[in-house]
Amino acid sequence: MKSAVLDDRQPRTYLLVFDPGEEVMQGLLAFAKQKRLTAGHLTAIGAVSDAVLGFFDRKAKDYRKIPQKDQAEVLSMIGDVALKGEEPALHVHAVLGLADGTTRGGHLLEAHVWPTLEVVLTESPSHLRRKFKPELGLPLIDLP
Repeated sequence: MKSAVLDDRQPRTYLLVFDPGEEVMQGLLAFAKQKRLTAGHLTAIGAVSDAVLGFFDRKAKDYRKIPQKDQAEVLSMIGDVALKGEEPALHVHAVLGLADGTTRGGHLLEAHVWPTLEVVLTESPSHLRRKFKPELGLPLIDLP
């Protein structure tokens, strides 16, 4: 993955360009850790060779995996960065366009890029923290 600073003023805005075969969520998390991001938001477009989306099952308090085994266009990808403990964590959703014109969407768990994915990530000036909510089974952003 290549990256460039689009706007160096605070908060910074970065452009991340993923190459074929790179795994999206691992790459985003590694970048967030390298830059010591404590809060931010992202958008992206591009395409993937395969992906795993998730739908949160309230009863099981876990994500039901939705595999997408074929190439798909990333029509929309949005998400945020917040601290979970002392480390940055991602919450990303995606809508994928399939070859027949239908779409598939959900929480992005995993995806491999083909041929590219272009991500615009903007830092937020304040820290955001996730706090685990046992009654929901999820770590959610906790506002004071």
